[in-house]
Amino acid sequence: MHNLSDNVRGALFMSISMAGFALNDATIKLISGELGFYQIIFLRGIFATLLIGLLLRQRGALFYLPSRRDAGIMAVRAAGEVGGTLCFLTALFNMPIANATAILQALPLAVTLAAALFMGEKVGWRRYTAIAVGFTGVLIIVRPGGEGFNAYALWAVAAVGFIVLRDLTTRRLSAGIPSAYVALSSSFVLTLVGGLLALTVPWPPVSTSALAMLAGAAGFLFFGYLFAVMTMRVGEVSFVSPFRYSVLIWAILLGLLLFGEVPDGWTLFGSAVVVGMGIYTFYRERRVKEESL
Repeated sequence: MHNLSDNVRGALFMSISMAGFALNDATIKLISGELGFYQIIFLRGIFATLLIGLLLRQRGALFYLPSRRDAGIMAVRAAGEVGGTLCFLTALFNMPIANATAILQALPLAVTLAAALFMGEKVGWRRYTAIAVGFTGVLIIVRPGGEGFNAYALWAVAAVGFIVLRDLTTRRLSAGIPSAYVALSSSFVLTLVGGLLALTVPWPPVSTSALAMLAGAAGFLFFGYLFAVMTMRVGEVSFVSPFRYSVLIWAILLGLLLFGEVPDGWTLFGSAVVVGMGIYTFYRERRVKEESL
């Protein structure tokens, strides 16, 4: 590993991170027929929060005290995290994993657009065009009004909106606040919300195997986060970032192997459009930064 260049290591870390997130999604989708929706969020959240808490304890940052400003921003960020998770899991449990994952890949395009509209970031006509074409790719995947339309795809689209809120508020946090502390606060709030909502519905019995799978899902989620952080510490962001789309490959493979889901031609075409425009946007952002130096 040490003999690899920083860019190659970063790309490898990003691919491992995306595999972790995809395995988390596949695992909780597997047990969605056995346990309740809120029950899954609550139980997985307990495991995930404990893992992140142990990481923070090891780094001596478990009792970090954020400023009043950062605490307010983290509250808004947590709301975005909760909304994004609830919407995405609703989609994931009711449609093919590859389709739900593909729609979520419009996130970089949506963040770029929102940053231009609400944060005053300069975006040229090339990136605006890429965003428009990328959103067209999402429409191809969703196909509203078409024969293969699944209304739950709209929940995945809504998840993109909530995650944009999460990511934009993250940019406003102070540079000194530990990333794991931010993740811990969001995980705690999500777990709390899942637990409160679980009180409103029947609580199915939890088998040992289901509990083990939830612990595994939390582990996959934790390693996905850990390798995502490691990714940002090596390699060039413009080189490494496109490898986030490897999550689609994992989602397609897991959907095929675990659920017998075979994406149709339109889904694959729409996914290619979204990924292509996302990669082009990363490329243009790098070019703009280079020209401004």
